[in-house]
Formats: sequence, structure tokens, C-alpha cells
Amino acid sequence: MIQSNLILLLLPILSHLLFQFSSSSEITVSVSSRSIPKSGDPITVKWSGIDSPSELDWLGIYSPANSTHQNFIGYIFLSSSPEWQSGSGSVTIPLINLRSDYQFRVFHWTESEINPKKQDHDHNPIPGTKHLLARSETVRFEPGRGPEQVHLSSTGNDGEMRVMFVTHDGKESFVKYGLTRDKTGRVAGTRVSRYEREDMCDTPANSSIGWRDPGFIHDGVMVDLEDGKRYYYQVGSDSGGWSTIYSFVSQIRDSTETTAFLLGDMGTYTPYSTFVRIQEESIATVKWISRDIEAIGEKPALISHVGDISYARGYSWLWDNFFNQIEPIASKVPYHVCIGNHEYDWPAQPWKPDWSYSIYGKDGGGECGVPYSLRFNMPGNSLEPTGTRSPPTRNLYYSFDMGVVHFVYFSTETNFLSGSKQYEFLKNDLSSVDRNKTPYVVVHGHRPMYTTSYETRDAPFRERLLANLEPLFVENNVTVALWGHVHRYERFCPLNNFTCGSSGFPVHMVIGMAGQDWQPIWQPRQDHLEDPIFPQPVRSLYRGGEFGYVRLEANRERLTLSYVGNHDGQVHDVVEILASGQVFNGRANMIVAGGGGGGGGDGGVVISWYVKVASILVLGAFLGYVVGFVSRSRRDAASEAKWTAVKSEDI
Repeated sequence: MIQSNLILLLLPILSHLLFQFSSSSEITVSVSSRSIPKSGDPITVKWSGIDSPSELDWLGIYSPANSTHQNFIGYIFLSSSPEWQSGSGSVTIPLINLRSDYQFRVFHWTESEINPKKQDHDHNPIPGTKHLLARSETVRFEPGRGPEQVHLSSTGNDGEMRVMFVTHDGKESFVKYGLTRDKTGRVAGTRVSRYEREDMCDTPANSSIGWRDPGFIHDGVMVDLEDGKRYYYQVGSDSGGWSTIYSFVSQIRDSTETTAFLLGDMGTYTPYSTFVRIQEESIATVKWISRDIEAIGEKPALISHVGDISYARGYSWLWDNFFNQIEPIASKVPYHVCIGNHEYDWPAQPWKPDWSYSIYGKDGGGECGVPYSLRFNMPGNSLEPTGTRSPPTRNLYYSFDMGVVHFVYFSTETNFLSGSKQYEFLKNDLSSVDRNKTPYVVVHGHRPMYTTSYETRDAPFRERLLANLEPLFVENNVTVALWGHVHRYERFCPLNNFTCGSSGFPVHMVIGMAGQDWQPIWQPRQDHLEDPIFPQPVRSLYRGGEFGYVRLEANRERLTLSYVGNHDGQVHDVVEILASGQVFNGRANMIVAGGGGGGGGDGGVVISWYVKVASILVLGAFLGYVVGFVSRSRRDAASEAKWTAVKSEDI
């Protein structure tokens, strides 16, 4: 009996030893190239010689190459390769320059070794690293190729444009710019900043599993720009190399037009799984905005991102992925942001009143706003101390004019109550807007003041937002209030204290549908909370479940907001606000208040414009539902996945 038990105990060990003995000398991992020119370029990884492969065998992606087994940046299951059961296979993935070398490692992993306590944010088990089979040679990026992660922003001053980028060594770098591609003779210097692991406030941001060298962040300003001209520019240096040539259209003083692209909660995509959920739909958002930027030609524009930017959540390489992903659009138009919970919140944050215990948690992954503060540089000089050695949090609240719109940004994660610095800024800013110059005021904040999603955790926050800021918005005739946080699109009537008005009240829009796909359910009936019936209140005029963004077009007569769906790139909802304050569902010039005629009889029947609009909305909602249902059904059928609601803490 003792011998039998001993044999049973030794069988797994012997099996593993036999597997290693029979396979280790034959297993190989190779790469298509040991040198990569620039971020986004692909590399093919091949493996062979695996006897008795498991469906859970996986390829680990490591950078730096000397990282411990547990500190991978991502993984791909070998079973994703069609020929994996033969013990051989390959994958091709694009790599992002993390300013360090890469290595690929193959591990054996079986179902019996899954640890249910070690899961990623998507509730998938983290792969085990006990059985290393083979590792590749190291791969590096070629030096001298110039900076990366180029993005623009407005300084708030006429005739200027800010450009930021990243280098690996922080050596002196410049911005060359001019009015033609072959004459970029004007030069601007840059200042350099960076942050360290010790600046992070909590895990995983300050741990070996989440921290990676962020490089050096350069910040330069192009000055004395002529109005409405296309400028060409390069960044870099002779010693470190120059970037490709980019271009943008400079802003126009006292312009009578404004174009902007508005989005929230986009995140980034990686071609591998990692410790947190990635946002594949962000690819489509960038694609369609890029199309729209090309379509407007020689007009200036901007992008507004209302919080939850990269969803790095303490895993620093995701910031690198994000900036490389947005570079095709952010290098062409200014990219403006406001802070969200996933950039900032951590357990010891300075402002955390008693009522917020369920609101401000650890969503920032220990970053405490540091990458957000240094990787972006928005107008103004707002900042709040972190209470640690970390630099103060910047880019919290600011404003600027572009054309006929006054854009305002504020933080829902720091003190906004009456008497706070932020409240005083909003009060003074909104009351001093020159409505002759900018007839429209658009305010951005992350957590919404109004939503019909079933998001009960934020209820104490919304009560205080309504009590403290809504009176300012109404008193100062804010045109539109834009929010994220809820990963759906929702547009409300002009609102004050949950009451619809015909004009003069702000139109609230939730636009957190740019990429993140944790979807809270809509608010159910109060007396039947468990039943999947979600009535749409009168104040909510349009609710959409598709990913997308909002396009803003304004002139002195009207401001038009159009919801563009990622599934087809088409407009699915439109609201138009006249300079007088009147609000129309759809475009005002589409609305006809007509009358019938006819000789004799009882005359024509007058069909009111709102009946026509209601008919259009009903038809549009039905068609939108059908298109959305078919699109979603096809997507679900292709992936054989089912949609499930998630808990509110995943927002």
C-alpha cells in the first residue's frame, strides 16, 4: 500500500521529468528578425519540436529580455496557430518600441495547474511559468530612427501648437517646421521630463510586474504660426534620428467655424493578452476619426477625450501602445483630455470625503495621475499635490476657445464642491465667456451628472455634482455637457434638475463608447429590479449600445452633434442647437412645419414639426436597433461568445 501511494505521488513528477527529457533538446523558438525598424513593424515567432502539446501551452512576450518569468508583458496561446497540435507553429505580431530588448519564451501549462486565485481583470487565469520549454534570441529596435509617440495639443494661445514625443535617452531634441514639406527651416527646442518607479503610489504601477521604463518625454511649442495654414514638421535630432514628416492645419483667430471629434473611455489594443482587459474596438474609433480628418481637408480641428484614456491601470507599456495607436490622428490635430478614474484613483488619494468610500478606489492601478500629468500638457496651470513624492497632478481643469466654441474641462476625481479651487475656476470661467465671440460652451467631465445606466455606486457623487455644478451650468447657459465613464452613448433633452426644457438648459451626452466594453445594464424598473426590462425615461432621448464617437460641427448659426457608429462609420443620432438656444432632434433644416391646401373642404391638416421628428426618431430607433442587432449577432456568431452584464466596479 505504501509503495502504491508513493508511486501515485511520484507520477506527476516523473511525467514532467520525462516530458522535459524527451522534449527539451529538440524544442526551438526562432524569430524572423533580431532587429526591428520602428513601432508597429511585425515580427514572426516560430516554434517546433513540442511533444504532446497542451492546448494551454503559451508564448510569453518579455521586455526587457532579462525579465523574470512572471513579469511578461503579454502572452499568446500556441493553440492560436492552426498547426499547433503538430508541436510546431508560428504567430506574427506587431511590436511597440519599449526602449528595451524583447525575448519570447514557450511554456508548457495544463488544466490541472490552473490557479483560480490568479486571474486577470477579465477573470481569465494567469498562465503558469513553472515549465519553461525554450526561449528565443533577443530582439531589439534599430537605433537612430527618431522619436515616437508624437501628439499635438493647443497651448491656448493664438499662433501656437504644442508637440510632445518620447525618446529613449532624453538627449537634446528639436521640432523643425515650415509651410512646405521640403522647407522645415524653423526650429523649436524642447524641454524634457520623465517619471520614476518611486513616483508611483501603489501596485502594480510601482511593482516589477507593472513598471517599465517610460523613456523621456519631450515638449516643444511651434510659434508665430499663420492662420489656417498647413504646416509640416519633424521631431528629433541629428544624433538620435528624425521622425517622419507630419502635418497639421493651424487654428484661425476669430474663426466662424469649429470642428471637433469627441470620445471617452477608449483605451488601447494589444495583439496579445495581458493582465488587464484591452480594448479592440479602439482600433475602429481611430480608423473612422482618421477618415473624418482626411475628409475636412484644410480645416483645423481637435479631438477631446473625456477621461479613461489608455486603461493602463499600472501596466506602463500600455501607455506606449496607446500613444503609438493614436499617433496617426494625434499628430494631425490637437488631442485634448480630462482625467478619469483609471488615470488617477488610488486608496490614499488626498481628497476622499466620507460619502465617496464606494466611489474613489484603486482604479488607477497605483499611477495616481503621474503618467497622465507628464505625458500630456494641457493649457492652464491647474495642479493638485498628491501628498507623496510624486509630482503634483496636472491637467485637471482648463479652458480655451476654438472658433465659435468655448471648451471647458474639469476633474470629477478631485474636489469640485463649492468653495474649492476647481469650483472657483469653473464659476469664473463660465461667467466670463464672451458669447459674441463663442456662442457655444461645451463642458467636459468624466463621471456623468446624468445617466440612465444601472450604476448605483456613483449615486452619492452624482447628488453632489447636481447640487454644486448644475446651477453653474444652467446659470451660465452651458450648451453641452459631455461625460464618459458609462460605456454607452446616451443623449438627454435640455435638462435642469431632471426636468426637460425647450431651450436654455444644457444638453447632456454620455460618450464613453469609444473602446472599453464593460457594459453596465440600463436602469431597471424600481419595483422589479431583477427583471430584464429597462424603460427609457422621457429625459433620455437616445440610447445606443454600439461603439463610436461624436462629431461636432459649429458655425455662428448652429452647433451640430452627430453620433457615428463604429460598426458602419455612419451617423446614427443627430442633435442640433441653434445659437439662440433652441434644440432640435435632428437637423433644424430637415424639420418642416407644413400645412395642406386645397380648394374648399376642411382645408389642409397641419402636421406639427415635433410629430414629424418623433416619427423620424421612431423609425431611426427601429432601424438602428435592427442594424445593431444584426451587427452584434454576426459578431457574436463569429466569436461564439455571449454578452454578459458586468458588475459596476468594472467601470
